[in-house]
Amino acid sequence: MTKRRVLIAEELSPATVEALGPDFEIIECDGADRAALLAAITDVDAILVRSATLIDAEAIAAAKSLKVVARAGVGLDNVDVKAATQAGVMVVNAPTSNIVSAAELAVALLLASARNVVPASEALHRGEWKRSKYTGVEVSDKVVGIVGLGRIGILVAQRLSAFGVQLIAYDPYVQPARAAQLGVRMVTLDDLLVESDFITVHLPKTPETVGLIGDAELRKVKPTVRIINAARGGIVDETALYDALVDGRVAGAGLDVYAKEPCTDSPLFTLENVVALPHLGASTDEAQEKAGISVARSVRLALAGELVPDAVNVQGGQLDDAIKPLLPLAEKIGSIACGLASAAVQRVDVEVLGEIVDHDVRVLELSALKGVFQKLVHDPVSFVNAPVLAEQRGVEVALTTDRTSDDHRSVVRVTLTLTDGQTVSVAGTVTGARHTSKVVDVDGFDVDVPVSDHMAFFRYHDKPGVVAVVGGVLGEANINIAGMQVARDDSGHALIVLTVDSPIPSVAIATITERIDAHSGRAVDLI
Repeated sequence: MTKRRVLIAEELSPATVEALGPDFEIIECDGADRAALLAAITDVDAILVRSATLIDAEAIAAAKSLKVVARAGVGLDNVDVKAATQAGVMVVNAPTSNIVSAAELAVALLLASARNVVPASEALHRGEWKRSKYTGVEVSDKVVGIVGLGRIGILVAQRLSAFGVQLIAYDPYVQPARAAQLGVRMVTLDDLLVESDFITVHLPKTPETVGLIGDAELRKVKPTVRIINAARGGIVDETALYDALVDGRVAGAGLDVYAKEPCTDSPLFTLENVVALPHLGASTDEAQEKAGISVARSVRLALAGELVPDAVNVQGGQLDDAIKPLLPLAEKIGSIACGLASAAVQRVDVEVLGEIVDHDVRVLELSALKGVFQKLVHDPVSFVNAPVLAEQRGVEVALTTDRTSDDHRSVVRVTLTLTDGQTVSVAGTVTGARHTSKVVDVDGFDVDVPVSDHMAFFRYHDKPGVVAVVGGVLGEANINIAGMQVARDDSGHALIVLTVDSPIPSVAIATITERIDAHSGRAVDLI
């Protein structure tokens, strides 16, 4: 069996290759060398990069076999996520790999600013002993304002609490009760600016957060305040910060990020009360190793066709362990429903029933949609491009949930509305320790049939001798029947569901349909 090819385009930790394991052919190139990248990427299944390799629309178009782009870090400025999504390429990163390192650096910048560590050290290196000039301030009993109480902001709060500070925070998405558990008081941004002795920023860079702390905001702070930004450049307006520092309206600053990077020439670098670093937030051995291992695991999952929790362009929610057995079920049910359709699909409704709805089940919609489109298009279908394919074809998609399920603990139902006005509905569940996928309903017919790679469905008016005809035709075609179930409704109609060991030739399906005078006959192959 040919191994999948994985391109490593930048230097990553040895643990990254180890985490990938022996199942892949590893090739390497210098991703910063554009010609070398475009030549190497043509036939790889995955590429691992850091920040120096540009994976844009041109690179994605050149990579005919590409299935996943893995960024060993947090930021994705060098990856065209939109182009990747359009091409069905999964994009993954390592969102938690550097959070400890980033939090620790923010604390280091805060302490360095408070005690004038950098200018005092530089003076001593020059042979100057100036103790009084570099008198600092204690952190203890001061008010620390945290702008953004996300994962890194929480880690900063936990670490600074040991210094005996008062913690306040601004974050419109955090509930006060949750913050109180951390010993943090939530306030407005204006109140944080007015009250804080130290302000540390931990927000993502978005159109709403760019320039969040600008000239107007810096006119509200104490003149003794020190401002730390180890999050993203541009959230604190650098020109306004420079003016405030020069005017004495801000006492000091600690910066690790800048609006434009790399940044080697800024007026801020001329000020002695600014501690400036070249974006070192994730630059620790531990963070790099965590990032490499994380994306290596994601690559393994992606190339195995599984959903990846850290995929940034798959909106499937958190993948709880309880959901995992239902993923293949939803995909198979979607494929079966599409296989039974007699016209083009206009709408896909995914219904999830039972106790499973206590979890985030959005990913089941993706899985069902993936199953549907595998029957409709020739190109590879993934969790990434299934919603794109639906949008391009004008197919409406909806997910509904209901905790009520009369017969099974959890059920996934896929209903297709067709362009001819008809509907097709298939429902399934999983049972037993092995999580066996079963079809339990087809267009209102109650059945209990394990999902098989090769299945057939015949709808007809109930009458004697049908089973014998089906068995006889399949026997003549040398098709072995693995299982068969007949279901009937109150109007005298019946449904036969077959599982067989090999694909049924279309001529055999047509012969059975004709001999039993069936309303419809369909073979559905899931492989």
